[in-house]
Amino acid sequence: MASAGQSRTEEVKKKARIEIIPLIDVIFFLLATFVLFTLSLNKIQSLPINLPIADPAPQKPNPDDVTIQVSDSGTLYWNKNVVLLSELQANLQQYMAQVAEPRVLVTGDYLANHKDTIQVLNEIRRAGFEPEQYSVETKTRNTGQ
Repeated sequence: MASAGQSRTEEVKKKARIEIIPLIDVIFFLLATFVLFTLSLNKIQSLPINLPIADPAPQKPNPDDVTIQVSDSGTLYWNKNVVLLSELQANLQQYMAQVAEPRVLVTGDYLANHKDTIQVLNEIRRAGFEPEQYSVETKTRNTGQ
């Protein structure tokens, strides 16, 4: 009931109202807290990697180094000369016997298969090369280059 001095409109204004803006702020705060908390629960798992350190002076290519290229058709090139996979083991062993510090670079053309490259790497390991004596080039070359 309205008192004698109050009108009906003043009574309506005194009713409780729900303000939306503070509720939105609280909801965003809770959402951000939940997201940050769930992100902290994930364990980041990684593999330890020893990254190479850049040499400030580029090394001159050694003329005794051998480049083995794998083409898209599975053809192997030993310093730009075609060689069969079956001959690769004998060539590698002969190369190791002739050169004091043998180094092999394995490369491929744009469409080379990983399978063929892995077979070449396996042959290099079977020939007795240590990991520091061979490397894989990460850029592609034209076939036979």
